Amino acid sequence: MSIQLNHTIVWCRDKQTSATFLTQILGLPPATPFGPMLVVQLGNDVSMDFYDNDEFSSQHYAFLVGKDEFDAAFARVRERGLPYWGDPGKHRPGEIYHHNGDRGFYFDDPDGHLLEVIVRPGASS
Repeated sequence: MSIQLNHTIVWCRDKQTSATFLTQILGLPPATPFGPMLVVQLGNDVSMDFYDNDEFSSQHYAFLVGKDEFDAAFARVRERGLPYWGDPGKHRPGEIYHHNGDRGFYFDDPDGHLLEVIVRPGASS
């Protein structure tokens, strides 16, 4: 069997707020409870399991999407008036990036985790 990522725990102050934020921005189904966590299922059989914790460090999570999903997520970020950047260091505010034909942008979730949405050339919805 090949080794695959199954899930990651996302430490947050309020799992409901954080999971709902992600599902709404990315257009995903609502999170489902699993023990003390709220699980957001992604399209590649990997889940993000939101778990309340007062102490954590900011992390980075990148999401590869199709063109339509990219446009929809970007529109939701702008509709909410959320800051976004064209670089992970947050030196290019209000921009998206273009690298080797990729398009993407960075933005923060409610707990300061740096999220990235990426679409690759030829990606379909």
